[in-house]
Amino acid sequence: MLYFILSICLIVIDQLVKWWVRGAIPLGTSIPFIPYLMDLTYTQNTGAAFSSFSGMTWLLTLVSLGASVAVAALLWKNYFPGAWGKLSLALILAGAVGNLIDRAFLGFVTDMFETTFMNFAVFNVADICVVVGGFLMAVYVLLLWDKDKEAGNDPA
Repeated sequence: MLYFILSICLIVIDQLVKWWVRGAIPLGTSIPFIPYLMDLTYTQNTGAAFSSFSGMTWLLTLVSLGASVAVAALLWKNYFPGAWGKLSLALILAGAVGNLIDRAFLGFVTDMFETTFMNFAVFNVADICVVVGGFLMAVYVLLLWDKDKEAGNDPA
């Protein structure tokens, strides 16, 4: 239950930041955020990562919904017995649902974080959750999952 609460908190943070950006920054405009590192730039992404599949909002909405349900089920069923595995699922769930909300209700995903020290895609809090969660999941599966199962924490 703790990990679902964490997901909900991150979804709320994601949606509050997106709401603020949509109200405070004109579309396509940047404001300084972290000097020499990052600006806040309001963009609308109708695609997926790096604007791939641009304009395929409903397909991406359905994929996001399916992924969200699958990740929630893995978390509910305690598929990863260790805390790091559950944390990774909670982060991925928060990111998937955060962007799903945008796609379903707005027809685009609100992005705002733009790096100024390198050319990179504009991203949001949900994207950060998915990337960090995916990285943690990879580390967990490669280094810790077998140890958790051997310790008797296997849910199967």
